[in-house]
Amino acid sequence: MECLFGITGKGFTLIAADTIAARSIVVMKGTEDKSRKLNSQTVMVYSGEPGDTVNFAEYIQRNISLYGIRNGIELSPKATANFTRKELAESLRSRHPYSVNLIIGGYDVKKEKPELFWVDYLGSMASLPFCAQGYGAYFCTSLMDRYYKEDMDVESAKKLLILCFEELRRRFIVNMPTFKVQLIDKDGVHDILVPY
Repeated sequence: MECLFGITGKGFTLIAADTIAARSIVVMKGTEDKSRKLNSQTVMVYSGEPGDTVNFAEYIQRNISLYGIRNGIELSPKATANFTRKELAESLRSRHPYSVNLIIGGYDVKKEKPELFWVDYLGSMASLPFCAQGYGAYFCTSLMDRYYKEDMDVESAKKLLILCFEELRRRFIVNMPTFKVQLIDKDGVHDILVPY
C-alpha cells in the first residue's frame, strides 16, 4: 500500500514517500520514515517488505558512507544508484533476496544537474525525469506524464505532487494521510512542507 514519488526540475530533485507502516489491513504506525540520506546530495526512498527495506536501506547507507570515508570523496547520485542496483541484483541471486523497490534522487555537483533513478526489486534501473513506485504509480504516472515540464521550478513541482496526492485521496481505497517530501539541490537535502 506504499507510494513513492520523484520529480526532477531546474536545478533540483523532489522526492516524496508516504509515512504509513501497515501490514495486511492494519496500520501499525503513521509516522514511518521511508527515506535514507545516503550523502549530502543523494536521498533514497524505499518500499517493500518491512524487514527487507530497513535492512537493505541501512546496508546501502553504511556502505556509501564507508566509501566516502575511505576515498575522501562522495559518490554521485548515478554512482550511488549503480552500486545500489548491483547489490540488489546480487541479492536476488542469493538465498536471501531483498524485496525492495527504490527511488534514488539527488543533485550531481560536478555535472550541475539533478538526477533521479527508479530501481525495482529485480535489480532493474532506469534514469527518469519523474517516477512513482507502489500503488501510487497506477494513479499518478499519467498525471505526471501530462503535467511534467523539463524546466519546472520548485513551486510547479510541488503543485504536481499535490495533484498526485489529491488523486490518491480521491481514487485510492487506502487513506494516505501524510507524505514526507524532500528537496535535493546544490545546497544539499531539505525537508519541505507540501500542504494538501
